[in-house]
Amino acid sequence: MFLKHNRFVFLVLLLLGFAPVLRAQNEVSMPYSSFGVGLLNTSSNGHLDGMGGVSYAMQNPYRINFRNPASYAAFDSLSFVADAAASLYVSNIRQGNLTQKNSFAKAGYITIGLPVTKHWRTSVGIVPYSTIGYDIADKQTLEDVGGVSYNYTGKGGLNQLYWGNAFRICKGLSIGLNASYMFGSLYYSSNTSFDANNYFNTYILHSYNIDGIYLSGGLQYLVKIKDDHTLGFGATYSNSAYIWAKEKTFINYYTGDYSTTTTYDTLLLDERKGGRLVLPQAIGGGLSYTYKDKLTVAADVTWQNWAKYSLMGRSDSTKNAIVTSAGVQFIPNPQSGKFGQRMSFRLGAKYSTGIFMIRNKPVTEFAVSLGVGFPLTTFNTHSSINLALEYGKMGTLDNNLIRQNYFRCTLNFTLQERWYQRLKMD
Repeated sequence: MFLKHNRFVFLVLLLLGFAPVLRAQNEVSMPYSSFGVGLLNTSSNGHLDGMGGVSYAMQNPYRINFRNPASYAAFDSLSFVADAAASLYVSNIRQGNLTQKNSFAKAGYITIGLPVTKHWRTSVGIVPYSTIGYDIADKQTLEDVGGVSYNYTGKGGLNQLYWGNAFRICKGLSIGLNASYMFGSLYYSSNTSFDANNYFNTYILHSYNIDGIYLSGGLQYLVKIKDDHTLGFGATYSNSAYIWAKEKTFINYYTGDYSTTTTYDTLLLDERKGGRLVLPQAIGGGLSYTYKDKLTVAADVTWQNWAKYSLMGRSDSTKNAIVTSAGVQFIPNPQSGKFGQRMSFRLGAKYSTGIFMIRNKPVTEFAVSLGVGFPLTTFNTHSSINLALEYGKMGTLDNNLIRQNYFRCTLNFTLQERWYQRLKMD
C-alpha cells in the first residue's frame, strides 16, 4: 500500500512538472508558422513518433494513441495509464545566402487512459494543435522616402483539451470518438519604420481568441491471420469545425524607436468583433502487421482539406495536403526479465505535400526518425521512458523562399499502474 501511494505521488509530481512546459514556451522560430493557424502538431505519442508518427492502426493495452480514439478500447481492464512528453527543437533556416540557427523547447502533451466497463474505455488529455512563432525583418530603400524597415512577428497557437471514449463492438472491432475543446490565442504584428524623421511609423497588432468544440472519430479492426501474426486496419475522420473567434486590432502611430516611443496616436478597432475559425475536415487510414509483439510494421496516409480554411471570413495561403508515414518497431523479447531484451527499437519516415502554397510553390516536408524505449522495472513491466529523434526538411530555396532543416528530440514518460485489483487474504 505504501509503495502504491508513492507511485501516485510520483505521478502527480510528474504531471505538475510538465504543466509549466504546456503553459509557457520560449521563443519559437518557425517562419512558415505565419500562415493559417501556424504549424500543425504532428506528434502521435512518444512511442509512435520514433516510427514516423504512424497511429491509425496501432493499439496497445499500455499506451495512449490519441490520434485514433478507437485504440482506447485496447486498454487493460485493471490498469491506469498516464503519458507526458516534451520536445527540444534545433533548426537551421536558410534563404538565399542567409542562414540562421535557432533552438527552442516546445510544449508537449499530457494524457491519461483508464477502463470504465468491460467494453468501454476512456481517455482525457491536453494536446497542442498548432504553434505560431516567427520574427521576420526586411529593409528597403524607396525613392523620395529613403530607408524603410519592416518587421513581422507572431506567437501563440491552439490547444485541444479532449475527452475520448472507445467501445469494443465485437472481437477485434472497436470505434471511438474524441470531443475536444479547442482554445488558444493567435497574435500577428507588423511594424513599419522610416529612417527619415518626417514620417510617422506604424505598429499594427491583430489578436484572435479562439474557443470551440472539435470532433474526431475512428475505428480499428485487428484480426489474427495465423498464430502469432496479427493484421490491423484503422481509419479516422475529423469533421469540419466552425469555432468561435474574437478579433482585436490595435494600431499605434509613433515617432522614434518603438521601444522608447513617443506616441502620436493610438486606435483600438473592432474590440469585440466576433467571427469564426473554420478548421477543415481530414480523413486518414492505416495498416499494421504484428508478429508476437516483437515486430510491428505500420503505414498511414492522411488527406487534409486545408483549402477550406478561413479565419474571420478570410482565407490564407493554404491548400489540400496528403501526408504519408511508415515505421517499424522491434523488441528482442517482450517477455524476458532482462532489461536489454525488453528495450524497443524504432525507425520511421514521413512525407507531406504541405498545407501551404507560397509563390506558387508547395511547402513540402520530409522527415526520418529513430526511437528507443527503456522499460522501467522500478514501477512494473509496462512503464517506460521513450526517446524519439527526428530530422526533417521543410520548404524550398526556389523563388527566394525559405528552407528549414530541423532536428527534434522528444522525451516521453509512460506510467502504467494496476489500480483496480483487490488483494485477497488466505
